[in-house]
Amino acid sequence: MKKVIAILMSLVLFYSCDILLQSLETIDSGTSQGLTQQQVAKGLKNALEVGIEKTVNVVSLTNGFYKNSEIMIPFPQEAIKVKELCESVGLENQVTQFEEKLNRAAEQAAKGATGIFKEAIAQMTITDAITILKGGDNAATQYLQRTTSTKLYQKFYPIVESATKKIMLAKYWTPLVNKYNTVTKLTGGQQVNTDLNAYVTDKTLDGLYLMIAKEELKIRKDPVARVNDILREVFGSSLNPYNN
Repeated sequence: MKKVIAILMSLVLFYSCDILLQSLETIDSGTSQGLTQQQVAKGLKNALEVGIEKTVNVVSLTNGFYKNSEIMIPFPQEAIKVKELCESVGLENQVTQFEEKLNRAAEQAAKGATGIFKEAIAQMTITDAITILKGGDNAATQYLQRTTSTKLYQKFYPIVESATKKIMLAKYWTPLVNKYNTVTKLTGGQQVNTDLNAYVTDKTLDGLYLMIAKEELKIRKDPVARVNDILREVFGSSLNPYNN
């Protein structure tokens, strides 16, 4: 009888230790509430895809940039004297039309952004995902900026260039610059030669990142923004700092 009891106790202790080891492995792996690292990574990738799709759908509409005060692309700052001079000689309408066309180019270009961002998301590692989940409000957005900004710029520039040609942006820009340069040439001022494609590309990416960051914050803090089960499970876990 004693031998039977001893065997049973050994089995209980062995089973308990096994469960404890599994629990420790779960904690060490950075997951909780039954989530695996793969589930966390999938949830974060899904969250980013949701945020990106919503962002692109909004900003690529007509007035998606132009009527959004947060991301509206203004007259190039380095050429602000061009704007001031043109307005002083009665060319306010041309300046307004030019700024509108800048934003139309951004709206056109933004339509091609979804695939580029999703490609970057697919390359996210499990370690990246755990770090991002435990990070700040815009940790995922910062990750995208850090890892994809150069590649996105290189791929995005031709889209912007095509868009600016399609809407004949130079038709509005060249007369303004020529007017300014004609005056400054006589006065000995500095000539303006702004690369509009580079300017629009930079501002378009800035606007996209800003809007993606806003969507990321919603998903982190607002349960209503978690539109499917995997988002609710991952962002409702104890790893989410907003649940502590």
